[in-house]
Amino acid sequence: MNHQSEPTRNLALELARVTEAAALSAGRFMGRGDKEAADAAAVNAMRLVLGTVDMNGIIVIGEGEKDNAPMLYNGENVGNGSSPDVDVAVDPIDGTRPLAFGRTNSLSTVAIAPRGTMFNPGPFVYMNKLAVGPEAKGAINIEKSITENLKAIAKAKGKAVEDLTTIILERPRHDAMIAEIRKAGARIRIIPDGDVAAALMTSMPDTGVDVLIGIGGTPEGVLVACALRAMGGEIQGKLYARDEDELRRGREAGYDFDKVLTMDDLVSSEDVFFAATGITDGELLKGVRYFGDGARTDSIVVRGLTGTVRQITATHRLDKLDHLGSIHY
Repeated sequence: MNHQSEPTRNLALELARVTEAAALSAGRFMGRGDKEAADAAAVNAMRLVLGTVDMNGIIVIGEGEKDNAPMLYNGENVGNGSSPDVDVAVDPIDGTRPLAFGRTNSLSTVAIAPRGTMFNPGPFVYMNKLAVGPEAKGAINIEKSITENLKAIAKAKGKAVEDLTTIILERPRHDAMIAEIRKAGARIRIIPDGDVAAALMTSMPDTGVDVLIGIGGTPEGVLVACALRAMGGEIQGKLYARDEDELRRGREAGYDFDKVLTMDDLVSSEDVFFAATGITDGELLKGVRYFGDGARTDSIVVRGLTGTVRQITATHRLDKLDHLGSIHY
């Protein structure tokens, strides 16, 4: 890849503008019970601001496969067409249901990496994941049992298994995993939604979360891999077929459901950027706060090459923003 194709310019702050716009637009729908309207607002705002970013982007992880969305679909070109050439992963709302029902940990995320370096899961949108922070990087192996991994993580972090805090989505498919974690003696945080925020929390020391375990979205796994590149953590995954038909179709398409997807498989470049903005309150980020003619957002942006993690609190004058474009905040 030549130097003109590599995103060596720091685009992290540009991506913060993208997730801020999506969060500001979607935040109006908190608790109103309308997932479709919230998602449409976030997608529209994200797409419009992505179009102003100096890049020639192709959506690799988009809305289309999961939500049949007409915009931000896999294969769509985004950016203003200038260099660098990049892959783009988006999740305008990670946690649409929590947002619609006024619950915690809904956020907007986007990541970019040099063209051809992001894993493309196609229509196979679930994977088994194991994610940890920097202290346990190199200690995990998703092919080993949960108990073995908990012991390895505890040893790497210099604590007892009983002192570890695991985090896992509340799903029937996780009943056996939760039972094994309990038998091993680790503490468990069971969350209804939002495993992007949960995975990032493993690399944020103040959250008290040591490891994410369980089956969630493959697109979210790619987004998390981009973030953990900068934050020093690690994620491993294996594609998960929901039924025999999906397994058959995947194998016919050339996907290996037995392969361990490492960080390098999920995103093979260090030159990555990731941004997330809170929509509803969570332990990772605060949600959007509206006041009079303005609003406040809380974001995190990371850059893989430097390992820089920025936390950004921004105040927005909505009366001014409404006059600058077609996005309604």
